[in-house]
Amino acid sequence: MAKRRPNGDGMIRKRADGRWEGAIVIGHKADGSYLYKWVQAKTQKELLPKLHRAIEAYRGVDLTEESRMTLGEWFERWFKDYAEVTLRPSTVRGYRIYAKQINRYLGDKQISLITTQQIQRMYNKLKRDGRAVCREKYGTGLSDSSVRSIHMLLHEVMEAAVQARLIAKNPTAGTKIPKCNYPDKKILNESELAVFIEAIEREPLWRDFFYTEITTGLRRGEICGLKWSDLDIEKGTLKIERSISNGEGGKLEIGETKTEKGKRIIRLPASTLRILTERKECALNDWIFPNLLEPEKPMNPSTAYGKLKSILKAAGLPDIRFHDLRHTFATHALTSGVDAKTLSGILGHTNASFTLDTYTHVTTDMQKNAAEIVGGFMDDFIGGEFE
Repeated sequence: MAKRRPNGDGMIRKRADGRWEGAIVIGHKADGSYLYKWVQAKTQKELLPKLHRAIEAYRGVDLTEESRMTLGEWFERWFKDYAEVTLRPSTVRGYRIYAKQINRYLGDKQISLITTQQIQRMYNKLKRDGRAVCREKYGTGLSDSSVRSIHMLLHEVMEAAVQARLIAKNPTAGTKIPKCNYPDKKILNESELAVFIEAIEREPLWRDFFYTEITTGLRRGEICGLKWSDLDIEKGTLKIERSISNGEGGKLEIGETKTEKGKRIIRLPASTLRILTERKECALNDWIFPNLLEPEKPMNPSTAYGKLKSILKAAGLPDIRFHDLRHTFATHALTSGVDAKTLSGILGHTNASFTLDTYTHVTTDMQKNAAEIVGGFMDDFIGGEFE
């Protein structure tokens, strides 16, 4: 017969096979009956420490019967009830790719039984050979940034499970993940930027598009989603409030900007405003940059990416990504004296500190220049070196 221990130790009993087991209440089923957490040991002395650890782990917790579902089942519910109603479709698709990686290792595990150690082993495994196809740069392992992204998704999903009373605590806490080991930003330097400008001048169908990009630093989906109603010629401003992405099967999707701060109004350089003003005189529809083959549709982001690659190759320029045009704009803006807070607003960053962290390589040089400037005017002030 079960015997209740004093001081809230839970219930312990000796089994018919001679082993000892104990139980604590960790929640309730839909009918009000108890959910138990069981621990076992060879002897009563070995059992008591295990039971005490379980009591501490589940103190103040009241789990539901659904805590018995697998991680794979919880992922599907999380996507349906959380992700798909709050996130952009493109973001959800990316998360599903990460979820597939996680479910390969933990998808069939009961969510309430998944441990920090199991998650850590999964991260280590993904880092070593998580890639289905061997890549020259990474071999069979995932990049540091991919492992970090998988961790951030799993942490968020498990945190939602805590709030839903499926688990007592988030098992991703305490895991070790790779540091932010991102490669240096690739940009076009001053001479390369001059070559790029000359190259797009030879592309009449694309000149306005890439000139606007290099002078505003818009995200690829943002520039493809611009409408004439977003342009205020009198004020010289451009409103960014939507983004175009490639959905399943290549179908274009019109959605929100990447973040809430992504919705913004920026002031255009005089040269960019002039180009867009002249372009508007020949506009055929609502889109500032329509699809070249289907003008009633917006520019396809994939088409813009492919065109950039061909322009770079023809001009003998470095093979950069489309997003690197954004980095090019931001880097030259900072080095030209645009302050981080203003640039943060132009780029649609959450805050200025993110901008500074993203462009540390630039701000370090700016700090050196600032030190030289301060040293110069202090020398003038005190009349020479201080002795």
